[in-house]
Amino acid sequence: MPARIVLVRHGETDWSATGRHTGRTDIPLTEEGRAMARALGARLAQAPWNGLPDALVYTSPLSRAKETCELAGFGDRAVDRPELMEWDYGRYEGRTGHDIRATDHPGWLIWRDGVPGGEKLSEVAARTDTFLAGLNDEHGVPHPDTTTMHGADRDVVLFAHGHLLRILTARWLGLQPEYAQRFKLGTAALSVLSWEYGLPAVEVWNDLSHLQEG
Repeated sequence: MPARIVLVRHGETDWSATGRHTGRTDIPLTEEGRAMARALGARLAQAPWNGLPDALVYTSPLSRAKETCELAGFGDRAVDRPELMEWDYGRYEGRTGHDIRATDHPGWLIWRDGVPGGEKLSEVAARTDTFLAGLNDEHGVPHPDTTTMHGADRDVVLFAHGHLLRILTARWLGLQPEYAQRFKLGTAALSVLSWEYGLPAVEVWNDLSHLQEG
């Protein structure tokens, strides 16, 4: 595994701003979303990040993640990874939770009830497991007696989506994917996964301070 995994949720879209489930529909960023991405890039260009010059960068192929990556200054070295695409919401694509609970499924909770005609939560988790296993093969494994990495010192930066990154985080921690419900994550949020005494840990979560400056 890499020394750290830096997670970036894409900036605002029209659908994310109104709470509509956005899976595979390729919705572009709003102007506000583009400003969010630039603010994130300005933050990562400064100390202590200094542009993460040695990091490997991966992005979801969907345009809202790719544009966030490009505007943040990482597009020239980003590699598309289909495993980082958002949950396929099937027939609930483009709908809000409120609408679904009011008209289709009272008390609906995606983490428990899933989505008709789309991916199962276990299938999304399997995608994140495949991705993390690939990082493990590429970067080596943590040294069992320290908080540092043995044979690996490069960071990885991921530009992806809210539910996908939450599920990936749960799996990084060795938790069942349902635990992702408890990891709230805003648009253009910055998070960092790392290590503590040789075990996977969360170092930073849902940091939005770059959107509040000035």
